[in-house]
Amino acid sequence: MPNFCAAPNCTRKSTQSDLAFFRFPRDPVRCQRWVENCRRADLEDKTPDQLNKHYRLCAKHFETSMICRSSPYRTVLRDNAVPTIFDLTSHLNNPHSRHRKRIKELSEDEIRTLKQQKIDEAFEREQATQELNESNEQNTISEEGGEEQEEETVPLTLEERENKDYLKSLFEILILMGKQNIPLDGHNVDELPEGIFTSDNFQALLEYRINAGDEVLRKRFEMTAVNLEYCSKTQQKQMLEICESCVREETLREVRDSHFFSIVTDEVVDIAGEEHLPVLVRFVDESHNLREEFIGFLPYEADPEILAVKFHTTITEKWGLNMEYCRGQAYIVSSGFASKMKVVATRLLEKYPQAVYTLCSSCALNVWLAKSVPVVGVSIALGTIEEVCCLFNQSPQLLVELDNTISVLFQNNEEKGNELKEICRSQWTGRHDAFEVLVDLMQALVLCLDAVSSDSSIRWNNFIAGRAFVLSSALTDFDFIVTIVILKNVLSFTRAFGKNLQGQTSDVFFAASSLTAVLHSLNEVMENIEVYHEFWFEEATNLATKLDVQIKLPGKFRRAQQGNLDSEVTSENYYKEILSVPTVEHIIQELKDIFSEQHLKALKCLSLVPSVMGQLKFNTSEEHHADMYKNDLPNPDTLSAELHCWRIKWKHRGKDIELPATIYEALHLPDIKFFPNVYALLKVLCILPVMKVENEKYEIGRKRLKAYLKNTLTEQRSSNLALLNINFDIKHDLDLMVDTYIKLYPDKVEFQEDFIPSNNSEVTEDA
Repeated sequence: MPNFCAAPNCTRKSTQSDLAFFRFPRDPVRCQRWVENCRRADLEDKTPDQLNKHYRLCAKHFETSMICRSSPYRTVLRDNAVPTIFDLTSHLNNPHSRHRKRIKELSEDEIRTLKQQKIDEAFEREQATQELNESNEQNTISEEGGEEQEEETVPLTLEERENKDYLKSLFEILILMGKQNIPLDGHNVDELPEGIFTSDNFQALLEYRINAGDEVLRKRFEMTAVNLEYCSKTQQKQMLEICESCVREETLREVRDSHFFSIVTDEVVDIAGEEHLPVLVRFVDESHNLREEFIGFLPYEADPEILAVKFHTTITEKWGLNMEYCRGQAYIVSSGFASKMKVVATRLLEKYPQAVYTLCSSCALNVWLAKSVPVVGVSIALGTIEEVCCLFNQSPQLLVELDNTISVLFQNNEEKGNELKEICRSQWTGRHDAFEVLVDLMQALVLCLDAVSSDSSIRWNNFIAGRAFVLSSALTDFDFIVTIVILKNVLSFTRAFGKNLQGQTSDVFFAASSLTAVLHSLNEVMENIEVYHEFWFEEATNLATKLDVQIKLPGKFRRAQQGNLDSEVTSENYYKEILSVPTVEHIIQELKDIFSEQHLKALKCLSLVPSVMGQLKFNTSEEHHADMYKNDLPNPDTLSAELHCWRIKWKHRGKDIELPATIYEALHLPDIKFFPNVYALLKVLCILPVMKVENEKYEIGRKRLKAYLKNTLTEQRSSNLALLNINFDIKHDLDLMVDTYIKLYPDKVEFQEDFIPSNNSEVTEDA
């Protein structure tokens, strides 16, 4: 949707101009000065929030000194910027013209004052321009630290044009490599003698392009020594960073236009030997579609406090997002990292109370809770489960072997056996009932792995046979068996609740009301933990007996107790204190944290969705729960009346009209803009991480991230190339990339400084 300038007698819009458009400030004092200078009577009765949301002024109404570039990609106003350049009199020469923007009537004295003011301003600008020109003549080298002035368009010399074309060719190759996921090197030459491989992928593509007829590159390098590379590793890295920033900025521009957003991180991943957090952003675009886009990797820090600071700094300063508009945060983490990301969530909540900490819709609640349990045995068990699932998914032959084992064990219950076979071919470790499935599969898994590891034929290679032996030993450890049985039983209380959270909108709404009952049940378990643990431990011993596993205390505990003659700890009491009690206590607290009062209030607002409203017989009171979003509404004073009209609209609908069942359907209603407060509330609710993305094609960022990680070797992964690969369909501006590079690295423009010897010696560049 284009932005229109709100200034009188100005007809500019963003689709017809490269000018920047600026929102009215939220600060009441400065906003009032903007309105007074505009002289539009129809703006005087609007609040700063309304003006900020719906009105903009183009850059032509601001002095050059008021505009600056916070980065090569963003144009912003200074904090004290006020528009002063307006044409408030040209319409007087055409009394028959009809204006969309009503200009406040001016007396003759006011008109004369304005004209004199414009003359004075023009004189001041002329004086400033003369002073600037004199300063430039005296100092031909640009001074550091001075305010950036508007650059005059100067025709490019032949050398400058050729250099831009050359850089553009380099950027084109880098973008191609990113989109096609081609590593820059292609091989690790440090470990092999010189001459074993050809040149790296980047240089090979350069040479291919030259041979294919690229005269710009040919002319550039025709006089180059044969033992020099065309582009140094340092320059490649600099250019890749610019590619990454420009592509990311395209997405972030849409996020800023959308106003509100949520932040989601995925599991920690290894990028070329270093741990990184993948960061995704959720927002509703101008077509009313909820989107979840990947925006980059954040280097992971072991210290949670340092991680929290870097997380905030990267999002706000490097990526330019205003966290005041963040309405949700969720962190999908591997087991063991949960407590650290909890610190990040807490620190952000302290700064931004409306950035609600929630569950993420792409992760089952029970899996989330299990990964967050701060017990070492649980983390080890979860890692073992993932390895078992991964091994079977990598080998179709192993799955066939497992099918045969299941058929034998469940020959008296074929229906159950067929169900388990089907489950084994899916990512069952992410299911709500993952631990129930694992307990049912335990005997089949152990028998299958034992058969593979002891097979003396050449049917299985050494890797599979070796992994089968190791995993079989891990599964038949009594510590593992007790852990999964206790997790299965404790999480049975949250399974239905979690499943509803990933269901339809109405399921999510009613799930919020059932949380009290879930917590009540878990508190009852905690009060009677001795009784419950006795039943759980009995189930674990029965399963161990079936698998012929010895019931004993963990070896590490027994070794620590050597020489302690007074130690009479039984296995049952040990696992109660070390596993059952902390697991139940943690899950109760975690549920309270991710379903805070604010989060539950937000979920109660889902009664705005017409289908939920219908199930409640249209007896709803959303305004009591919408208080937390009062400042996000365009007209909060009319919310109650508007909600009444919204209910009446659906209560007295035609018989052939179906009630929209999701936020997605409600946002796409033709008349939704006639309910501005409802529209704003639905947009904010939609971006909460707990709400699923209704249209799968807009959740593509996470799927492409998973595909990139799966298809790329760890040592060949690059955070820069990853962003280009995952967001390959985002438009890119080569000219902007070239201009940015020239501005950031003016001393690197001369190509001969970038050459390095082809024999892996250290890169040497002139400062």
